[in-house]
Amino acid sequence: MLLKRLTTGIAGLALLATAAGGCGDIGDGSGGSGGGAKTVTVFAAASLTGTFTALGKTFESSHPGVKVRFNFGGSSALAQQITQGAPVDVFASASPATMKTVTAANLVDGQPQTFVRNRLQIATPADNPGKVTGLKDLSDSELKVVLCAEQVPCGAAAKKALGAAGVTVKPVSLEQDVKGALNKVTLGEADAALVYRTDVKDAGAKVHGIDFPESAQAINDYPIATLSKAPQPALAKEFVQLVLSPQGKSVMTAAGFEAP
Repeated sequence: MLLKRLTTGIAGLALLATAAGGCGDIGDGSGGSGGGAKTVTVFAAASLTGTFTALGKTFESSHPGVKVRFNFGGSSALAQQITQGAPVDVFASASPATMKTVTAANLVDGQPQTFVRNRLQIATPADNPGKVTGLKDLSDSELKVVLCAEQVPCGAAAKKALGAAGVTVKPVSLEQDVKGALNKVTLGEADAALVYRTDVKDAGAKVHGIDFPESAQAINDYPIATLSKAPQPALAKEFVQLVLSPQGKSVMTAAGFEAP
């Protein structure tokens, strides 16, 4: 009986030791001594979804054990989240104005750098049922036109372009990011939308893109910056370096972005 009790006790101690040892192998995602993968968190304008996703994969392949987590959306909403304390390493905005919200709160490490520019196009369904040919056609009350909300960079750019053309549009909806505006067109819920040229190109055969001269009056500069409270400051700087590198520029220009 005594031998049985001793054997049981030793087995129990072995189980406890195994469990305790296993706790040391559980990573917390912070890249500390726990051995978990490091995560770089990037907040980026919705129009950067395709290009930054590709660059994120490139970054991960050259940084084993590192994951890049993206939050794509309207730049103004992303800036607000950052100023409210969201733990972010890198912010890439679709306009200097939304980046200024973050710099004014002293949350940027160094100076933001403009890495690309973008301009608007009119997007229509592939068959262009409204027969849109230019910006002035969007004033037709028979057309269902979608714009981005004015606080969003694509909305602010649309307002400039429409003002330059002297065109008044009554949109059927105001979207919170450029992807939302484009989706209305691809789903057949709108006859036209003012979106970025890069988004039209990314949509391919789903939509028809129409250039208009007034887009030159509303070109958006895209700044990028590492944040002063970045959980992974060194990796954040390396990701920004990739975006600014010749490889990064090649990815961006292939998607339709312009050099600054």
